[in-house]
This record gives sequence, C-alpha cells and structure tokens, in this order.
Amino acid sequence: MTDRPPGVKFAKANGKKRKAEERLSEFEGMWSIKKEDLAIKERLSKMKLLDSLIAKVQPLAEYEEALKKKLINELFSN
Repeated sequence: MTDRPPGVKFAKANGKKRKAEERLSEFEGMWSIKKEDLAIKERLSKMKLLDSLIAKVQPLAEYEEALKKKLINELFSN
C-alpha cells in the first residue's frame, strides 16, 4: 500500500466539487432559458386564441366575449 502525499485527497475532492458546481450552473442556465421559452410559448398561444376570437365573423357568445376581454387585458397590460 502506498501513501499519498498530504493534500492529494483534498485536491481530488476539490476537483470533483468544482465539476459539480459547473454542472449546477449549466443546469441553472438551461432552466432559465427553458422558463423564458415557456413564457414566450404561453404568450403566443394566448395571442393566437385572441386572434381567432377577433377574426370570428359571427357574434361571440358571452363566454367568448369574456375570454376576449380577459386576454386583451392580460396581453396588453404587460
């Protein structure tokens, strides 16, 4: 059995810790991008729904009119 010089285990553990921190920061970066992407997709979905309600030729039902007003308030208040 060979003895390692003092500090080798510490240096090895420190290297593993650094890799874990790098992975964590990479994951956090990907998660923030994913959250922004989901918010944009949700906004686009609401805009498409509003567009379809506005484009309707027939008179809107009560619930459709309420939804249209709600979407207008949500999209244009931001």
